[in-house]
Amino acid sequence: MPEALTASASFSPLYQQIKALILASLQAAEWLPGSLIPSEMELATRFSVSQGTVRKAIDELAAQNLLVRRQGKGTFVATHHEEDWQYRFLHLVPDEGQKFPLMSQFLACKKVRANAKDAQLLKLKTGDALIEVQRVQSYVGKPIVFEHILLPATRFKDLDLEMLTLWSGPVYALYETRFATHMVRAEEKIKAIAADELLSTHLHVPIGHPVLLVERLAFTYGNKPVEIRRARYDTTQQHYQNMLN
Repeated sequence: MPEALTASASFSPLYQQIKALILASLQAAEWLPGSLIPSEMELATRFSVSQGTVRKAIDELAAQNLLVRRQGKGTFVATHHEEDWQYRFLHLVPDEGQKFPLMSQFLACKKVRANAKDAQLLKLKTGDALIEVQRVQSYVGKPIVFEHILLPATRFKDLDLEMLTLWSGPVYALYETRFATHMVRAEEKIKAIAADELLSTHLHVPIGHPVLLVERLAFTYGNKPVEIRRARYDTTQQHYQNMLN
């Protein structure tokens, strides 16, 4: 391990090398989401560096929401099972600004073939197998989100409608638990559209009603794209909120 660090020392600061090594361990599932990672002192010994170097690497990973520090308990791998993380990627909130528990109804889960656009997004080949999921999410009984989710079939090969329906937590927590896939970041495109017949049926809005289309590309460790999610939001009584720093 020290030799590898020395060989790459001229290309990046030492703490960045340690950060890359920790990321590699996360990607290899050495430490699973929600688990405690070794202490700074243990990692410093393992990598033959100072504790301060390890601390700086962990600070950056915590700032990127990949690790979570807990006072007096240590540092843990971030997980979508945690309440604070369950809605990390959901920016739709009621106009009154309260918490936003949504009820899910999965409508379909089937295999499809990737078109050229989706294959490019997921870094696959046109025609590769995908799993397509359709879901409606409701707030206090009113459907407000209709989603198409596309996943690489090779990574999520056992996913089916029964598994989705029986799962009681966030979908991203299911990805972690059953498919060893932790979503670490996402890119989104937002566009206003008019509801067509399909959206009118699922969102209970008139055809032509304004709807917000949010197309998300989500990534796991190693900057690997593993999910396309096209969500259509009825924003009649809610809005899309993004906190910028």
